[in-house]
Amino acid sequence: MTLLLQVEVKSAGEKVEDWLLDHGIVIGVIAVVVIVASILLNIIVPRLIRATAERRLAEKPEEEIQQRIDTLSQFFATSGTSIFILLGFFMMLPELGVNIAPLLAGAGIAGIAVGFGAQSLVKDFFSGIFILIDNQYGKGDVVEIAGISGVVQDVGLRRTVVRDINGVVHFVPNGEIVVASNFTEDYSRVNLNVGVSYSEDLEHVMGVIDRVGEEMAADPDWAPLIISAPKSLRVDNFGDSSIDIKILGDTKVSQQWAVMGELRLRLKKAFDAEGIEIPYPHTQLVTKGGKAWDFPRDPDRIVPTPEEYP
Repeated sequence: MTLLLQVEVKSAGEKVEDWLLDHGIVIGVIAVVVIVASILLNIIVPRLIRATAERRLAEKPEEEIQQRIDTLSQFFATSGTSIFILLGFFMMLPELGVNIAPLLAGAGIAGIAVGFGAQSLVKDFFSGIFILIDNQYGKGDVVEIAGISGVVQDVGLRRTVVRDINGVVHFVPNGEIVVASNFTEDYSRVNLNVGVSYSEDLEHVMGVIDRVGEEMAADPDWAPLIISAPKSLRVDNFGDSSIDIKILGDTKVSQQWAVMGELRLRLKKAFDAEGIEIPYPHTQLVTKGGKAWDFPRDPDRIVPTPEEYP
């Protein structure tokens, strides 16, 4: 009995050894090739993309070139690694005794069925390809897509990931993106309206605005962020209680919000120093006797006192 058991164990060991020699080595080689190919892909692809991007986008800012490199590198590395793993898996199946011919045939039939039922998915993939080819936006850009505004966290073939100002992450299918608005392409722009009282000398007001913009552009702390100094463009609108003046200026990518915030602060201080009024909505009440009051005089009282009546 013991001898028979020893023979069976020896026979099983020989079978395992034979299988490892015939198939195990092949499976190991396939696994090693897939791993090495994936590593090389993640090393070589970013370098090739960087060389191409620096040559084709030589006139672009370094930040934009780096965004393009990061976006394309992640896409090609992820896609290539997935393809290598899939190919390696199908190459291993015959070594495990699995006939892949029926699987491939079944996959073809299933692919046709899925193709008819997943048209939106196909649309997402094709839209993603064109987004990447056209360089509509990349990782780190501030965009508005499908009604969502925020910073692009990731761009893939199927979806774009955007984080809005509240920190909420949105996964937007690429097929839903009809118009993509990129706020950080090449340069950004200060674009704001400042309202002043109808009684103000507009030429004087516009001169103050231009002076503040020039001072800010010459400030060492802000000069690196500003391409062209913010200045008054025109009288933009006759509002209900103010005349609006349009202010424009160009900034480095993504710096328009910081520049506009500082510009508003400086304009408020300059207007106060110059006695320029920034109006606010108010209501004027005229009685039969012809006396008028502006409300509210006292935030805790909305009607005149008896002494204030004529």
